[in-house]
Amino acid sequence: MLVGYMRVSSDSDRQNTDLQRDALLSTGVDVRHLFEDHASGAKDDRPGLAQALDFVRPEDVLVVWKLDRLGRSLSHLLAVVNTLKVKQVAFRSLTENMDTSTASGELLFHVFGALAQYERALIQERVIAGLAAAKRRGRFGGRPPAIVGEKLDTIVAALNGGMSKAAVCRNFGVKRTTLIETLTRIDWHAPARAVGYQDGRRRGHR
Repeated sequence: MLVGYMRVSSDSDRQNTDLQRDALLSTGVDVRHLFEDHASGAKDDRPGLAQALDFVRPEDVLVVWKLDRLGRSLSHLLAVVNTLKVKQVAFRSLTENMDTSTASGELLFHVFGALAQYERALIQERVIAGLAAAKRRGRFGGRPPAIVGEKLDTIVAALNGGMSKAAVCRNFGVKRTTLIETLTRIDWHAPARAVGYQDGRRRGHR
């Protein structure tokens, strides 16, 4: 059985489902088996799509007018099609002439999957490189540091002078977790201390 899905952007009053509806009906979709959403491509909440996915049964075919009517991104499109595959439901897009029930359509979606994985790897690589570059320049991701400026300089000087972290927290009114996070951000390490004669002599040595 053919099941149709339509989507139009809710932010455009001029858009309607007539074009998609006519194309789906001319393909053989029963008007009783049409589902639709009025939502932008980036919106996660799509009750019509959820109803369509719940309605389809094995050997059915979910039909859309264009690929961008189904997925809000390439990764989302692949996720939906994989969901259909698990349910033993085929997917067909009329404009792109794509049909996962055919060998060529199945191959194309494998290519899409490889491209999506490649895209994710590139994004991850750029994020890591960007964070490393920012760190070299003294900038860090996440929330802004809680201790900055002269207060931070004074705390570092106190620590370098031998004051304990607990004492710093009491004297400067900062939480220990905040202090540790700040010191980690600036890559601070406790200075090495010289070992005195009384501490360094071996037991029994005069």
